Amino acid sequence: MPRRRSAPGRSDDEGAAVHAERLGLVGPHGPVFTDVRLDAAPGALVAAEGPAGSGRTCLLLALTGRMKPSSGRAEVGGHPLPKKMAAVRRISGVGSMPGVTDLDPSLSVAEHLRERVLLQRRFVGRPGALLLPRRRRAADVRERAHAALDAVGLDPDELPKGSRTRVRDLERLDELRLSLALALVAEPRVLAVDDVELGLPAAEREAAWDLLRRLAAAGTTVLAACTQAPPDAVVVRTRPDHETDRPEREEGEESGDAFAETGRA
Repeated sequence: MPRRRSAPGRSDDEGAAVHAERLGLVGPHGPVFTDVRLDAAPGALVAAEGPAGSGRTCLLLALTGRMKPSSGRAEVGGHPLPKKMAAVRRISGVGSMPGVTDLDPSLSVAEHLRERVLLQRRFVGRPGALLLPRRRRAADVRERAHAALDAVGLDPDELPKGSRTRVRDLERLDELRLSLALALVAEPRVLAVDDVELGLPAAEREAAWDLLRRLAAAGTTVLAACTQAPPDAVVVRTRPDHETDRPEREEGEESGDAFAETGRA
C-alpha cells in the first residue's frame, strides 16, 4: 500500500471507522435507501448487500461524502455526515463504480496511472511538490504507481502489452485491479467498490473478494457493494426484508443514475 502521511494524534496507516444510524436517502423518484445501520471498525471489509436498484451505489457514495443523506446520521473517520462531507471525501476513495468512475478504454494502464498520480499531486498534494526537479517528479510518479499496482496485485509484465496494454484489452478482473490501484494513489483510509461480482465468473469473484480482504487487512476500510456478501464481511443490507414491492432495475443502472439523482459532490 502507498504510505500515508500521518496527522497529529492519529496514525494514517489505519483505516477509518464507519458508523451509521437510521441513514436514509430520498431522490426525485422516492426513497433510495432507508434505515441503514452500520458499525464497522477501521480496516473492516463491509459488504453493502442487496439486489440491483436497491440503493447500494448511493449508499457507498453517501458514506464517502459524495452524496448528501436525507435522514439519520453517520460518522466516517470521526467526521460527521452530512456536516463534514468535504472532510470525508478527503479521506475516502471510489474504486470501480460503473457509470461513475469508468476507465477510458483507449488509454493504457501506464497512461491511466500517470494521469492519476499527476492529478493527485496537482490538486491534492503538497504545493511544494510542483517545484521539485523534473527527474525527481518523474521518479515520484513511478514510485506511487508501482506501490498502487503492488497493492492490488497487478503486474504489468503479465499483461498482453505490458503497461502499454489498453483498458479495452484487459480482462475484467485486471480492469477491477486497475480501478482500485487508481483509487489507492490518493492513499484513502476508506475505499468504496461497486458491483464486485459484475462480469466475473464464480472463480474470479472469489479472487476479487480475496483482493478486497487483503486491502482491508493492510489497513484500508473497504466498502463493497454486492448481491451476495461473503461470510466474513460486515454486512449492511440496503433493502429491508419486508420491502418486496419496489421495481427492480437492471444491473449497473443505479450507478449511472446515482449522481443524476442527487448532484455531483
